[in-house]
Amino acid sequence: MSTEKRFIIRVYGLILSSGNEVLIAEEYHYNTFMRKFPGGGLEFGEGPIDCLKRELMEELQIEATDFRHLHTTDFFAQSAFNPDLQVLGIYYLVSAPLAIEGMFRENYILPAENGMERFRWVNLVDLDPKEITFPTDQQAFEKLAEHRKMD
Repeated sequence: MSTEKRFIIRVYGLILSSGNEVLIAEEYHYNTFMRKFPGGGLEFGEGPIDCLKRELMEELQIEATDFRHLHTTDFFAQSAFNPDLQVLGIYYLVSAPLAIEGMFRENYILPAENGMERFRWVNLVDLDPKEITFPTDQQAFEKLAEHRKMD
């Protein structure tokens, strides 16, 4: 078993609706329930925006085109699933394509089996950062709140 310490870069989109909502992902992986933002791992040869475009197409079947950098993790974040990995998160504000604003509004049972993933809109004022699973995502959400105050 390798004891080499490595970095993993994750790229996420905070997708905002015209109704002051953000799209969240609720997933069950590694026998763990997670509430996070849509996105995923940067692959070799990709830039962060290319990664996010690919992830949004894979996860949501949407083609997003409006990306504005919001935040890059500025603290040490050890992977919750592998102690030999340090996570670096890059977060973008993404304007929701009109077609997606009517999607992901149905009620569902929270994912409870490995591989299950669901998405839903949450009003920004109703989302408590403590409800978000990972500290890197919590920090990005706080940056979003600061950004919204400046608008």
